[in-house]
Amino acid sequence: MRTGDTLGAIAAAHGTTVGALREANGLDARGFIRAGQVLRLTGGAGAAAAPARPAAGATYTVRAGDTLSHIALATGTAVEELVELNGLDARGFIVEGQQLRVGGQAAPAASAAEEAEQEDGQQAEQATQAPTVSAAVAANRARLQDSDQPGREEVREIIRSTAVRLGVDPSLALAVGYQESGFNMRVVSHANAIGAMQVIPSSGQWASDLLGEPIDLFDARDNAKAGVAILRTLVANNPPDIAIASYYQGQGSVRSRGMYDDTRRYVANVQTLQARFS
Repeated sequence: MRTGDTLGAIAAAHGTTVGALREANGLDARGFIRAGQVLRLTGGAGAAAAPARPAAGATYTVRAGDTLSHIALATGTAVEELVELNGLDARGFIVEGQQLRVGGQAAPAASAAEEAEQEDGQQAEQATQAPTVSAAVAANRARLQDSDQPGREEVREIIRSTAVRLGVDPSLALAVGYQESGFNMRVVSHANAIGAMQVIPSSGQWASDLLGEPIDLFDARDNAKAGVAILRTLVANNPPDIAIASYYQGQGSVRSRGMYDDTRRYVANVQTLQARFS
């Protein structure tokens, strides 16, 4: 959702009706919506099913206020897929009017030189390390593809039960899990975030220290434990919106720099999903 959107305009743009949008999203007769909210285009009220997968070659035109996470939810893809399909840099930087591929084969990755031109300071330094990260991502994706992983419904239940056991609001854990991966354990992001809760190895080690036990991010139950343990710590030390933002942007960055625009939209998406999972 962007400022100025109406149910009528959204329905017209997506070939549906105002009534169908109300039903799919559990809206009242007023059809009240807010900026940052993510609307489902089909399905029963309050359900959390993802949109249908886009056809090969399908595109999406970036509009003002869009973020990769918003586009991923709206088109039934994952953030890391959008990055790969469009050869985006580590920030996933997009601009209004840009045409993004949302179905088909990945576009060639940007070269280290191209990334360095787009980034400065720490980002330029990270670009020089891209081959190492890319190799780790490729290896981890192959490992997940070759492993026996539970389906999305089972992953959803694993996240829910883990949250209950660790004392975290299950609706929050489920919202983050859905926002990050759609409950897909076979996802590895361009930044090497692994599994359903999208935990990078260093954060997995932090979660291991928090829990006092070894964590295998390639195991669905351990992956859920890692993400939920991190959420528990963030919630205990921050207001709810800052905790959600910190899961996405990093606690230190949020505290020192405030939320980036895409972080604010991530928070809005998670809060909207959390209401559905409550």
